[in-house]
Amino acid sequence: MKKIIIGAPVAIGAGLLLAVAAPLSASAHVTIDPGQAEAGSYTVVTVKVPNESDTATTNRVELSLPTDTPFTSVRYVPVAGWSAELVTTTLPEPVTIGESTITEAITSVVWTADAGSEIASGELQLFPLSVGPVPDTGSVTLPADQGYTDGSVVSWNETEEDAEHPAPVLYINDAPAADHHGAAAEVEAAPVADAAPADDVLARVLGIGGLVVGAVGIVLAITARRGATSKTVN
Repeated sequence: MKKIIIGAPVAIGAGLLLAVAAPLSASAHVTIDPGQAEAGSYTVVTVKVPNESDTATTNRVELSLPTDTPFTSVRYVPVAGWSAELVTTTLPEPVTIGESTITEAITSVVWTADAGSEIASGELQLFPLSVGPVPDTGSVTLPADQGYTDGSVVSWNETEEDAEHPAPVLYINDAPAADHHGAAAEVEAAPVADAAPADDVLARVLGIGGLVVGAVGIVLAITARRGATSKTVN
C-alpha cells in the first residue's frame, strides 16, 4: 500500500500563514505626532494617514479644528502631489483670546491628492501643520475624515475608550490616555527605543509558533517516510 505523507506541506503552509498573516492583524489609524503640546505655544503636529483599503486609495483628508478653543494661527507645510485648503467659518459663539474677541476662525484643513499621488495600500502620508497659540485646556480633539477613490469615507471621530475609529487628540494639561490607538501612546512609548508594541509582540509570537508547527510537521514527515522505507527494504 502506498503511503501519502502530507504532514510536511500542511505544517509548512500553516506556519507560513501564521507568520505572514499575524503582522497584518494590527490595524493602523489616523493620528497626530506629537500628541502633546504646551499651552500658549505654537506647535507643529504631523497628521499621519495610512491607507487601510485593499481596493481603493486615499485621495482626500480633512482635519477638523476646534471651534470652542480655536487656533488663531494655522499654517500647513506643502506636500508634493497634494493641495491644501484652509477653511474659515463663523464660530458658533464669539471667543475671547487674550484681549481680542474673534467671531470666525480656520475650522478645518482639507488635503486633496493630485492624480497619481493618492495614498496606496501599504503606504503612509505625512501632513505637517503649525497651529497656535495652543489653548490652555485639558485636550483638543481633532476629528479627521479619510476619503477614498471608491467614494467611501472613514470618519476618525470617536472618543470612547477602545473606539474602532478613534479621533486624533492633542493633549495639553491632561495626561495622555493609555490607549494604543492614539498618538498619546506613541508619545509615551517614544523614550523606550527597544520596547516593541503589543501588537508586534503578538505577531512575532504567532509567527514563531507557526514556524515551530511547520518544523514539527517536517520532523514527523521525515520519520514516517523513513519508517515506510525500512518496511519496504525488509
